[in-house]
Amino acid sequence: MPELPEVETTRRGIQPHVEGSQVTDLVVRNRNLRQPVPTSLKRLLKGREVRAVKRRAKYLLFEFEHGHVLVHLGMSGSLCLVDPRHLIRKHDHLDLHLSSGKVLRYHDPRRFGLWLWTSKPLDEHALLHHLGPEPLSEDFDGEMLFGKSRKRKVAVKNFLMDGKIVVGIGNIYAAEALFQAGIRPTRQAGRVTRAQYQRLAEASKRILTAAIEQGGTTLQDFVGGDGEPGYFAQDLAVYGREGEPCGICGTRIRGKTIGQRASCFCPKCQV
Repeated sequence: MPELPEVETTRRGIQPHVEGSQVTDLVVRNRNLRQPVPTSLKRLLKGREVRAVKRRAKYLLFEFEHGHVLVHLGMSGSLCLVDPRHLIRKHDHLDLHLSSGKVLRYHDPRRFGLWLWTSKPLDEHALLHHLGPEPLSEDFDGEMLFGKSRKRKVAVKNFLMDGKIVVGIGNIYAAEALFQAGIRPTRQAGRVTRAQYQRLAEASKRILTAAIEQGGTTLQDFVGGDGEPGYFAQDLAVYGREGEPCGICGTRIRGKTIGQRASCFCPKCQV
């Protein structure tokens, strides 16, 4: 599943080519995504200028004068800019034609993504109003995590991945941040100290920033805004490395299922 760095990489890739362009056409080959693509979307967009391409959590937001298109890439979706004559593949479900001459093409084999329209303020939308702060914003820090975690018995890894607490820290990035902060992922959120949460917030920001700069974690179905695969160039310290030696202390990395998600950690470095 594309995570926040992959979505932000896509946003940055397409932004210069989409912002300021008018929509000249919308071709929908398959409306049957997680929610059906609105039949009114072509009428709402044709002839209108894309004023901005933004992101909230894992949603891409195309801003128009009269509202926004909310795009979610789902489990396997991707966006790329192509020439209108570019070969159409089996799962190319939607084309947004632009006055620049380019086409923003949406590809989604599993069809779990979204293309929705809203004229409401974004913070009132049902998919967005409950979301926590952005992890790279000033609103996300150790003090905030500490305050929201008191008396919480849920595992700290699940707590960090809760979109109501903070958005966009997925399984890979949570595992890596907890390793850098020296916190075992199974530890109860309410038993993590203020100082540990400060380290965790700093590690989360550091890892996400690095991932965005490098183009996102390698995912089979992910492509960047230029159509090329996204890569997280840094070596992963624990994720996917069960049974391998820890790069810090040499102890074998342990694997455990936490909240139905595979997790890896060093039993010596993380307490």
